[in-house]
Amino acid sequence: MTHPARDLVRTTTEKLAPDPRSNPLVPRIADGTSPRSALAALALEQTWVIPADRRAFEHLAARSGTTDPQAAAFFTALAQGEALAGERLVAFARACDVREETHEPLPGCQAYPAYVAWLALNAAPPDVVLALTANFSAWGGCCATIANALREHYGYTDEACGFFDFFAEPSPDLARLATAAVGAALDAGRLDERRAHTYGRLLQTYEAMFWTALSETP
Repeated sequence: MTHPARDLVRTTTEKLAPDPRSNPLVPRIADGTSPRSALAALALEQTWVIPADRRAFEHLAARSGTTDPQAAAFFTALAQGEALAGERLVAFARACDVREETHEPLPGCQAYPAYVAWLALNAAPPDVVLALTANFSAWGGCCATIANALREHYGYTDEACGFFDFFAEPSPDLARLATAAVGAALDAGRLDERRAHTYGRLLQTYEAMFWTALSETP
């Protein structure tokens, strides 16, 4: 017996899977040829991304309210995850020996959280659930690759890799919440698959910009 919501999440994720050629940095980190300056820039940019995304998810949870309680649960879990990730980011930034106060954020890196904030203000929450779930699959794969490479090629400790380990681990609970939110919206006729696909495509494009901007770090 098929599960329409689960099938929709799967097919949307497959359709929005990024072109491997769109990420010029992670393959270089994977083989140890990326300069450490790019790792430092990655740490610094994430100190801007993580709190911005957390607040966006909190806003989406509030907007979902009693109308979309399953979506509210999904976004609440995301916001809690961002808070935990932010705690783990500290060790990575410390290992990179960076100084946040002297960093000027890169526009190409901050386009992604800016668009997440736009979604939080303008998009229907169930549509955002589907778009983000598809996008997170690619992000998790990148984090798994980076976590392994940091240990193998750059000598980072487990603590310093914790930020990437956190996102690399699949979350059955989050998948369950996403499926429930998509399923409830489908049943109520309140899911716009076309818009969700558009949102997901833009998220993938902005994420590609993120990696490209980092790859151009001197």
